[in-house]
Amino acid sequence: MTAAAGFPGFGPEAPLDLGDLALADAESIVGRLADGTMPALAATLAKVGNCAHPVRLVGSSDTVDTRTGELSTFRSADEPMGMLFKPCGNRREEVCPSCSRIYARDTFELISTGLHGGKGVPTEVRSNPLLFVTLTAPSFGAVHRARDGKQPCRPRARHGVCPHGLPLTCWAHHDAGEPSVGAPLCRDCYDVETAAVWQWHAPELWRRFTIALRRQLAVELGVRERDLKDHARLEYAKVAEFQARGLVHFHALVRIDGPDGPGSPAPVGASGLQDAIREAAAGVSCPAPPVDDVDVERLLCFGTQTDVRVVRDGPAAREQITTEQVAAYLAKYSTKSTGVDPRRPAPHLERIIDTCRALATRALAGCEFECGERVNDRNASICGDCSRNPYALLGRWALMLGFRGHFSTKSRRYSVTLGALRRARRRFQRMTAEQPHTGDVLDVRELEEQLMADDEEATIVIGSWAYEGSGWPRTGDKALADAAAARAREYATWRADQRNDRPA
Repeated sequence: MTAAAGFPGFGPEAPLDLGDLALADAESIVGRLADGTMPALAATLAKVGNCAHPVRLVGSSDTVDTRTGELSTFRSADEPMGMLFKPCGNRREEVCPSCSRIYARDTFELISTGLHGGKGVPTEVRSNPLLFVTLTAPSFGAVHRARDGKQPCRPRARHGVCPHGLPLTCWAHHDAGEPSVGAPLCRDCYDVETAAVWQWHAPELWRRFTIALRRQLAVELGVRERDLKDHARLEYAKVAEFQARGLVHFHALVRIDGPDGPGSPAPVGASGLQDAIREAAAGVSCPAPPVDDVDVERLLCFGTQTDVRVVRDGPAAREQITTEQVAAYLAKYSTKSTGVDPRRPAPHLERIIDTCRALATRALAGCEFECGERVNDRNASICGDCSRNPYALLGRWALMLGFRGHFSTKSRRYSVTLGALRRARRRFQRMTAEQPHTGDVLDVRELEEQLMADDEEATIVIGSWAYEGSGWPRTGDKALADAAAARAREYATWRADQRNDRPA
């Protein structure tokens, strides 16, 4: 009996839930059954992990084992569907639930490793102070809020109406999914241009914050900034989360290590680090040059709602927030998108999109080569002079609401890298595939060391591949992939519940 036997969605009595299929999808699935290609599709779905938009490749590759000289050849024509399918790897849940789930699991492992050690990180890191930090965007005008649907949006205001005569109170009980949440109470009072400029410079503002924090730590320790590395190391893992109003918040785990890196005793406690973070967040700023001759220079900063919580203050201290909760929280937001539906964006988000494009056009309006007319086209080139304009690419990031930074980043020595985790996964898949043929027993005690080893692969791969396209060949294939991915998520949730209910 398999481990999935107790799962309600396992077996012939629990078919996939395909929902309301379109006629073309239903005909496509029936066609697979009729022409006998359904087993090939099922095998391909399993190989790509039910990816919603796989990449299709054709070609071949030769693999040479440098230790034995053995040569093996792989051909896409030998695959079940006659071509090689590779997962798209998209991190956004709304684009590919299957690949985003893998990305979230990798992010969870990356963050968790920096919390507890393992995978090459000393377990002594769990003794070092750890803080959970949230840096917010400033207010650019009053917006509608969702307060759990139980409290009014804005029941009270110091001034009854804005300069344009609109009320500054709202007694509605908004739900989080309502399109009005995040929209300005007064469109004319909301400074959408400064909001777009702030979003564009947000990555630089974070970079300056990390510099200011290191300077503040040097002051705390009474040493020169350039000598800080001889006394302490600052490590962090960060994700960016889009709020309903369209601006990002930064959530970060910040850890302080000793001079020898992860695992070495920290020279300051959590309270000292907490004070340094608050001082750095309050004092950091970033000048933003004017967009054109009629614009003004801006001095950007973070919002006043800086949240700094102590997660851990040493090996014996009780955790105020469980490390698993924090890791899961950050992993969840690493797959969250902007919330913009390109086909039908919310009006206030569409306004930010239009503003980004308009600002980019204004920035390059005086170009003799008319670069301003092409600035919103991702495939169009601009002249050398315009490429040096700080707002030259703003229009191309309009659908990201002007945010050009990475959604998930970490300092170099916080923990393991995503690349190392993906390499370990490939090794594990290869080892489990070869095990029935080689008869080797996988020693669990040495497995992590083998998977995370930095040694170079003992094979040389020479291939010739051509891009065939993206997505599944037939419309019904994606419907099956989505249904299978949903069932896989249900199974993963069921397994987690089984582990949690298991008696200690």
